[in-house]
Amino acid sequence: MIHQSTQTRLIRIREVVSLTGLSRSYIYKLTKQGKFPERVTLVEGGTAVAWLESEIQDWIKSRVSERNVNH
Repeated sequence: MIHQSTQTRLIRIREVVSLTGLSRSYIYKLTKQGKFPERVTLVEGGTAVAWLESEIQDWIKSRVSERNVNH
């Protein structure tokens, strides 16, 4: 059995949407603005992409930290 740590686990857009509560289009908009983790192309020349779960979790934590600093 192969075990992936959360640092190397790749997640697809459906899970990113579920974790963040953001829409697919807004995730792509934030990425384009440099405000969201970059996606990883799964196959060179292909269209399938994913995100590192650890980067998404870090982004979520940064949102919470920013909220706490501003309150």
